[in-house]
Amino acid sequence: ADVISTVEFNQTGDLLATGDKGGRVVIFQRETESEEVLETGDSGEYNVYSTFQSHEPDFDYLKSLEIEEKINKIKWLSQQNAAHFLLSTNDKTIKLWKVSERDKRPEGYNLKDEEGRLKDISTITSLQVPVLKPTDLMVEVRPRRVFSNGHTYHVNSISVNSDGETYLSADDLRINMWHLGITDRSFNIVDIKPANMEDLTEVITAAEFHPQHCHLFVYSSSKGTLRLCDMRSSALCDKHTKLFEEPEDPGSRSFFSEIISSVSDVKFSHNGRYLLTRDYLTAKVWDLNMDKGPVETYQVHEYLRSKLCSLYENDCIFDKFECVWNSSDSVIMTGAYNSFFQMFDRETGRGVTLEAWRESSKPRAVLRTRRVYTGGKRRRGDVGVDSLDFSKKILHMAWHPSENIIAIAATNNLYIFQDRVNPEAE
Repeated sequence: ADVISTVEFNQTGDLLATGDKGGRVVIFQRETESEEVLETGDSGEYNVYSTFQSHEPDFDYLKSLEIEEKINKIKWLSQQNAAHFLLSTNDKTIKLWKVSERDKRPEGYNLKDEEGRLKDISTITSLQVPVLKPTDLMVEVRPRRVFSNGHTYHVNSISVNSDGETYLSADDLRINMWHLGITDRSFNIVDIKPANMEDLTEVITAAEFHPQHCHLFVYSSSKGTLRLCDMRSSALCDKHTKLFEEPEDPGSRSFFSEIISSVSDVKFSHNGRYLLTRDYLTAKVWDLNMDKGPVETYQVHEYLRSKLCSLYENDCIFDKFECVWNSSDSVIMTGAYNSFFQMFDRETGRGVTLEAWRESSKPRAVLRTRRVYTGGKRRRGDVGVDSLDFSKKILHMAWHPSENIIAIAATNNLYIFQDRVNPEAE
């Protein structure tokens, strides 16, 4: 139940939210810059700020299906006042939560006593003005909206629009657009459900709004394609504005080709010019102005191509890895097996494999670079492909919006790493 299923920084990077399979959301807050922090340089320390139960197990009586409480995605809204707002979703229901602080409480009511019980009016002889007294800091989390009954299939993505008023939610066959103030109806903007379900050839795997243009959004499919849609051209965006796909090499086609080409995650770059996608074996960068193919392709774990048969048998081939950009869009990061995750420098094209393990979680410990041995000269510390632990998978991660601080979810552990040596290299 405590296996982490999503990780998300807010817009300032001062708060970090995680959701888990038990339906809980844990919010971490960054330590403020004290004198001790300035001396040591440990400004990336995050402590638990609030924990709350977001979703409970539910049951769909019409379909006789259990709806698990697992949090699929968390998205922060832009901060408008002292409170913070976030959206969390499980397979069916999206909730809007308000996170606020309270450090004062009113005292001296005329009609209530200290315990909150109503006084006998006949005993009140004088009127007093209630006053606010300082009290211990309390973090209150309250549900403000519940967006339900919008999806027949499992919700895989939510994305807040740059207009700050709307958001989209995507399931396997449909994408809906919601207004944050209206819970009883949503507007269907993509519907790929065929009239006959036997004709179904692909499903929607992820969707995201453009970071600057509120009318643009992208969604990825299990066939490895990306569709960019413009809501100005049509209310129902079944016809895409641009289609991004890589032509398949007929010579390399196999039984697993379609499974490993399925896009598990898609992210716009911060400047809105590029798209980053992740399929089973690779991470790809696409230019919005070039739809003939990806402009960059990074091999994440090509050494697993010979193991696809056993990965299919143990269902690992269906794992959905996420991918993220750094704040300047110069480095991309994605996960792998054996507690490994990889970073690729876009300028040089070089990648580095790092390991998230308990030893590296000690303060000021340096991350170990690792290498998977695939042939040739074996170095000390190399890991053989056959000895990789496929149960230790890093699927979920987040990168601080302006600094080189990363959050890595390794099953039920959350690792937060900070680059203090060379901010450009991470």
